[in-house]
Amino acid sequence: MGGHACDVLVVGGGINGCGIARDLAGRGFRVLLVEQDDFASHTSSSSTKLIHGGLRYLEYYEFSLVRKALQEREVLLKSAPHIMWPLRFVMPHDPSMRPAWLIRLGMFLYDHLARREVLPGSRGVDLSHHATGAPLKPEFSRGFVYSDGWVDDARLVVLNAIDARAKGAALMTRTRCIRAERRERTWHATLKHDDGREQHVAARALVNAAGPWAEAFLRGTAVPARGEALATKSLRLVKGSHIVVPRCFAHDHAYIFQNPDKRIIFAIPYERDFTLIGTTDVELQGDPRGAHISEVETAYLCAQASRYFRRPVLPSDVVWSYAGVRPLLEDSAGDPSAVTRDYLLEANTQGAPLLSVWGGKITTFRKLAEDAATEIGQMLGEHRPAWTHGAFLPGGELSAWIGPAQRPDTDYERLVHAVGARHPWLPTFLVRRLCRAYGARIGELIGGAQALSDLGHEVAPGLYEAELRFLRDTEWAMTGEDVLWRRSKLGLHYTPQERAQVGAWMDAHARRQSTDETTMKDSPCS
Repeated sequence: MGGHACDVLVVGGGINGCGIARDLAGRGFRVLLVEQDDFASHTSSSSTKLIHGGLRYLEYYEFSLVRKALQEREVLLKSAPHIMWPLRFVMPHDPSMRPAWLIRLGMFLYDHLARREVLPGSRGVDLSHHATGAPLKPEFSRGFVYSDGWVDDARLVVLNAIDARAKGAALMTRTRCIRAERRERTWHATLKHDDGREQHVAARALVNAAGPWAEAFLRGTAVPARGEALATKSLRLVKGSHIVVPRCFAHDHAYIFQNPDKRIIFAIPYERDFTLIGTTDVELQGDPRGAHISEVETAYLCAQASRYFRRPVLPSDVVWSYAGVRPLLEDSAGDPSAVTRDYLLEANTQGAPLLSVWGGKITTFRKLAEDAATEIGQMLGEHRPAWTHGAFLPGGELSAWIGPAQRPDTDYERLVHAVGARHPWLPTFLVRRLCRAYGARIGELIGGAQALSDLGHEVAPGLYEAELRFLRDTEWAMTGEDVLWRRSKLGLHYTPQERAQVGAWMDAHARRQSTDETTMKDSPCS
């Protein structure tokens, strides 16, 4: 090892950073990841939450990207059936948008660009006689149905972090890399924790997975060895905003709506009682940390959804909204919607190895991480085989509860039945939520509990101290916001007072835990 304390320092705790840390750790590299906020605080928890090929990208001839994403859909669905599941989408046909033959052609390509084992193919549908037509205006009598998948995006990030830790990586949240100095064979970095402490680490290679901050990291934080320019690419920051409204329809399908501006929006069943509508594409200037939905975006999403739904969607219906910043690689596209969603891995070996991650999307994160880990290994002169294709994410291996896997969607229902049978004292609604969040890890959370009272005080409806401790101790949760909006979406279901109760519990317990933390001394780069 030449005296180096660790192999790879990863900067950025979004889906790409955590995925890369997991893959590298699984190959035996000593890895340290740092994230300036909480995991998935920004782009990676602000997606449309789809595992999809990107049907609309076919119009921009992004066949390679669509095929790559389609190949990943079922790989991901099988890896974590508790947080990902198949979803059917309905596209009402509006003749003024795109002709039916073009949509049929697109659906045919979507069905056949990659092999499918679980997801059914596309078909036409008579909306005047189908349940999905009931919420729509009567002029939409014809449509098309196709398959993609749904994912709890923030939990996907955390599961990658948990797996990285299980394989030997050290991960630090609320820790900024404030300087990374490149030398001939080593990166020397200064890390600053949120309590003001600084830590100096050395790594053989550096991965820049800072998402919207990737370009700024190279232009300001990273210091080259001989004055060479580290930043050779530019990012185009595009804000995508979403609104959440009370449930617009009762069935389990989602909608994809074509808009007069040639964009599309989705309307998706969300958190049982709501509908998620998005997204927009708006150029962002300034700090991505301050991104938020504008009144214009809210009005746009309401207006486009109202073109299709019988009952108009009004700004006053919005119960929650969020905005994420997509770090897209700058190209010549004038329309933000046309900027490629594909990723680029840029290797720089003019000194200690540097790998910068440009662009990407949630659906292709595993493949991106695999490619990145292979590239890092090549730069370090140590080829180590890939392993994540076919591997489960934490909680995704359900066989101890249900026996051999069958289908991702039915396996979850079998898990719910098995947990309910083993713990009949758990309310059904709580069994379903805990199975969704934790999969096979639910046994670790419940432990030896034999009654609800064994889970501790009910801090908010259906949320007991045992779960909060579990999130604190195993998933890096430190604040009420971490729990309510990233580890779960319970914030949508709680009153302001109930949200405050969760925050108060976390303040009283997580702060004490952070003082006692031993992460610093246990780091492989210490």
